[in-house]
Amino acid sequence: MHRIFQERPEILSPLFGVLGIAFPEKAAVYAIGTDVTETRPMARHVDTVLRIGPSDGDDFLLAVEAQERRDAKKESSWPYYIAYLQAKYGLPVLLLVVCRDRATTKWATGPFACGTRGWTAQRTYPLVVGPDNLPVITDVRTAAEKPAMAAFAALAHANGPDIDAILDALGRALSSMDWNAAAYFSQFLDSSLGNTPAGDKWRDILTFVNYFPGRGTVLEKAYREGETKGVAIGEAKGLAKGEAMGLAKGEAMGLAKGEAMGLAKGEAKGILRVLEVRGLPVSDEVRERITTCTDLDRLNDWLDRAGTVTQAEHLFTEEPEAPRAVSDGGPA
Repeated sequence: MHRIFQERPEILSPLFGVLGIAFPEKAAVYAIGTDVTETRPMARHVDTVLRIGPSDGDDFLLAVEAQERRDAKKESSWPYYIAYLQAKYGLPVLLLVVCRDRATTKWATGPFACGTRGWTAQRTYPLVVGPDNLPVITDVRTAAEKPAMAAFAALAHANGPDIDAILDALGRALSSMDWNAAAYFSQFLDSSLGNTPAGDKWRDILTFVNYFPGRGTVLEKAYREGETKGVAIGEAKGLAKGEAMGLAKGEAMGLAKGEAMGLAKGEAKGILRVLEVRGLPVSDEVRERITTCTDLDRLNDWLDRAGTVTQAEHLFTEEPEAPRAVSDGGPA
């Protein structure tokens, strides 16, 4: 959960707002070394350390720790992190702890005191965010406008009753993002949610909403562009060698055929992926029939039916008796 602070620092402003702490509107944020090893026998590392340079004030450090469960050792290591970073950089230090469950959140708020005989030498007050104070974002527009916050909140609420609605909103919001942002957040959640029910739900959303060609999403468009470029390169090489690939009419025809081939390959991959996700066995004969088909209408029909058939072979039932003509004159 801590890496998003390095890769998407725009999340800091809304998170500090959740905590009721003012965050500068304009600030330079960059990650610095997280090694806080002081003595040879013991190595310590903070999850993420950011140096924040506000445009209207002095720099400070933000140490971020992702805490999955209560750990008594942190009650002494967190004060150490703060003291070490302050001594090393000569800057004020805040500690932010991010949690996924309420019990850990409650414990992590501390305060953690060091003292004896009625005297406190040091007391640590972490900033803590978790299910209790992070918003539940189920609105598609909000998720699209604040994707970093929405993705992070999804992790905090991964075990809550609203997680399906949260992930559905994020899945639909991907289509309005640019390719780089959509790819980052889809992969971030896939990795962070892991092999959990929420992770399975997210992968289902990506599979059925964003992956397949012909559905008009940003991920699909990027996938199609990559497929088309790959085929176009192959076609260009074929043109350079002459008429071996039957493209004697020139580059325009080759590119047109390349695009059609790319779309067909994408549809075929989509069909096989659906069958795989649903756990349906795919024989070599079925796989060959799907991957060698070039009829986009037929492939699209198979893709729609792949989500409901009980056997892979049932994709081919109730088809027209005569095969449809294809662009290259070959069989589907």
